Order: sequence, then C-alpha cells, then structure tokens
Amino acid sequence: MGGPQAKPGLHPRNRHQGRYDFAALVRACPELAAFVRPNPHQDETIDFADPGAVRTLNRALLRLCYGITWDLPEGFLCPPIPGRADYIHHVADLLAEGGAVPRGGAVRVLDIGVGASCIYPVLGHREYGWRFLGSDIDPAALASAGRIVQANGLGDSIELRLQPCRADIFQGLLRDGECFALSICNPPFHASAQEAREGTLRKLVNLGKGGPPRLNFGGRSAELWCPGGEPAFVGRMIAESAQMPTRCRWFSTLVSRSASLPALRRALAQAGARQVRTLPMAQGQKQSRILAWRFPGQ
Repeated sequence: MGGPQAKPGLHPRNRHQGRYDFAALVRACPELAAFVRPNPHQDETIDFADPGAVRTLNRALLRLCYGITWDLPEGFLCPPIPGRADYIHHVADLLAEGGAVPRGGAVRVLDIGVGASCIYPVLGHREYGWRFLGSDIDPAALASAGRIVQANGLGDSIELRLQPCRADIFQGLLRDGECFALSICNPPFHASAQEAREGTLRKLVNLGKGGPPRLNFGGRSAELWCPGGEPAFVGRMIAESAQMPTRCRWFSTLVSRSASLPALRRALAQAGARQVRTLPMAQGQKQSRILAWRFPGQ
C-alpha cells in the first residue's frame, strides 16, 4: 500500500515539494477521501497501484494547486503531476538564458504528443502564461484534451491539432510561417506492447503488488510504445528538426534511459545542432533527463 511521497530533487519552483497535504487535497476534491488511508507508518497516502486513486489524486492536485478542472477517461496515460511540472520549470530556465524567465502569451510552445491529459499546456499556461499548440495522432486523446481546455476557458491559449501521419512528428503538422520558442515531448518509452507489459509488472513488484499487470498510470499503445522505442522516436524527431531548424528556438524531449543518450548525441552532431543541453531531473528514486538542442541561427 502507498508509495513514496517525499520528492527530493524537484526544481526549486516546483509547487510539489515534500509530502502531499492530503487534508488540503481532500478539501479541494472530496472524492479523494475514499482513496486515502494510513500507511504502515500511519502517514496518510493512497494506493499508487490503483488507477482510480492516482487519477483522483491528480484531479485534486490540479484543482488545489492550479485551479484546473480536470478529468481523464479510463485507459489513457495518467501523468505524475510533480514530474510533469518539473519539465516545465526546467525548460523555462532554458528559455531564460540565465536571465528572467519569459512569461506571457508571446511565448509559444509546441507539445508533441499532448495526450488526453493536456498536462503540459495547462501547467505551462498556469505557471508562466505561455500559449501552446498540442499535437497528437489519436483523435480520442485530442477530444479529451479539448474538453479540459473548454472546461477551463483556455481556448485562446491552448490550440490542439491532429498530426495526420503517424510516421511524422513535425512534418505535415506545422503551418507556413509558424515558429515556436520551444518544443517539448514525452516520447513513447517502450519498443513493443510486450515490453510495456513487462515494465508495468516491474512497477507493480516495486510497489509490493502481485497479480496480473495493470497500468497504475494507464496508457494506450501510442502513449507507451512505438517501433524502436524511445531511441527511434527521438531519432526521428532529431532528423525532422534538422529539416526545419528555425521553427523552434529550442527543441526538447524527455529521455528516460541514460543509455539512449550517446546515440542521440551522435545523431544531433550529424544533424548539425549548434548547442546541445542535457538537463537532469529527479523525483524520489526516479531519475530522468531533458535533452534539448538548437541549430545555427537560433
């Protein structure tokens, strides 16, 4: 039962430092009370292997901390809010170039694979006032994201667009003359459905759960895996970014496996990237990083 609640390593501006305040979260979202229970140390927690509990915790966090009305259909990837907020804060520092973080609607961000949760656009807009274009290959995911945008009156700040070709990332998506301060992405991690199931089983074992695999954070196939996994997807992103190098001041993506970095750095060198940055992130025991790059002229 339960899961790690202390979150060392988060960005200093991340609102989710320390343990969750379940009393405040339940006041903001009373339906969370049904999932809150004491752990063996008598601290309040939820069952982090229960998809309904995780989804309701997210709803409470977004309502309490960001004033966001949010819901997610069953089966879609349910993002861990502290980690997603960390990505936004780290790339905000990247855009700051050592000065003040740029804020407001003049900063336009492209979210590749916005997903049903629309999580990066709502966090980025609430924290910094940025405008977003969110793309996805799944019409059902875009429909869910659209409901979140509409429920929060964010139609002027968050645009959603279908990527018509599953094999493309930037190609066929952007309109003539569109440019962005930044692109962000949380790419499919696994190389196959079987690998995704095995990864889920490992998570459940780590949480002390037995039984058949189930996804505590959900996820449909396009969210979890693609042929070649994370290295292949990011490799395609690098190749396409080189074909339109001035469309983004910075391109970026999460890279879950440090072992993927050497090949991706070689791909960036071959693509002619002028500057490459690796930004480490940590949430509890989970280690990740952002890979960011830009081309000459940016």
